[in-house]
Amino acid sequence: MESSMIYLDNAASTRVDPRVVEAMLPYFHDYYAVASSEFSHSPGLKAREALDHARNTIARRLKARDEEIVFTSGGTESNNLALKGAAQSFQGKRNHLICSSIEHNSVTHSCKWLESLGFHTTYLSVDQEGFVDLNQLEDSIDENTFLVSIQHGNQEVGTLQNLEAIGKICRSKEVLFHTDASQSFTFLELDLSRLPADLVTLSAHKIHGPRGVGALYVRQGTPIKKQLHGGYSEFDLRPGTENVAGAVGFGKAVELSTSEHVKRIRMMQSRLADGLTHDIDDVVLNGSQDLNKRLPGNINVSFNRIEGESVVLHLDMRQIAVITGSACFSRSLEPSYVMMAMGFSHERAHGSIRFTISRFNTPEEMNRVVETCREIARSLRSISPLHKQGV
Repeated sequence: MESSMIYLDNAASTRVDPRVVEAMLPYFHDYYAVASSEFSHSPGLKAREALDHARNTIARRLKARDEEIVFTSGGTESNNLALKGAAQSFQGKRNHLICSSIEHNSVTHSCKWLESLGFHTTYLSVDQEGFVDLNQLEDSIDENTFLVSIQHGNQEVGTLQNLEAIGKICRSKEVLFHTDASQSFTFLELDLSRLPADLVTLSAHKIHGPRGVGALYVRQGTPIKKQLHGGYSEFDLRPGTENVAGAVGFGKAVELSTSEHVKRIRMMQSRLADGLTHDIDDVVLNGSQDLNKRLPGNINVSFNRIEGESVVLHLDMRQIAVITGSACFSRSLEPSYVMMAMGFSHERAHGSIRFTISRFNTPEEMNRVVETCREIARSLRSISPLHKQGV
């Protein structure tokens, strides 16, 4: 990526920290044995020790047990394992699960697949800030419900759900609670010694770790069946040769993540939100209006009377990388399903832009982004038929 590029698509993927790369390198060319060979030779033992250390680092951050951390290929696989694995454990006993209408596609598509097998899904509505209705959640749980899956932070508008309240409802109703914390892990506290969650999805490449590795927290005693077959790795829940280098990188990324980084990101988030919504006419913030109730670094706005795709293309020509809608949805001409679920018009959904900040960004970049967006908005509105019509 060109050094002059301002990259603000960090919710999709982040730059790998150079110290993460350095930590991973020995496990490509020095300690490249598979961890399952630990009882056969010393190179295998070295790999096992590295894998276990990474697992311990992640477990300690969550205040969990090491054996509750199952390495996967990333957030999508973790979500699939959580939903499908739990469903198959309850098959023939309970057949109802619940999720929100703004979950990541890997959750909603898993639900659709389970529906083809005879399961039933309730999709909870959200308000105009993206929050689920806890009363609707409680009313939706019945004797056939086995799982509630509600994300911590939304990948598009950044809204943070009240996990503690959701978890308490699930505990009182004796159903499993899964949360996709891919976007929030290390940015916000997840104390699983206190939080009543049974399954938690994690991902490395959202926190300056490598792509292709993630984890699923599985609380001890949680009923779940593996979805892949061929071996007994990862506590017999995820067979296959362990990605030792990836796990090492994930662990190092967790180790490097600090509260100071979050404070700095929050400061830039506030500066960007204020600049976009106060310095530019007809720009509205999507998601929670309270920045403390949205993911650190997430700003999603709509430029009224301008197509979001046009703003994104003009920003890219000026060396600023952002996304319209969610990264997993942008190939479609349809408006963002998250924005539509929040009750917004097609026009507002199509005009939405997501800016997501990392610790490698700077306050000066935020100033440049605001000024550039102001120029682009002024230029596009001068030629927009929507603007001339006063839509």
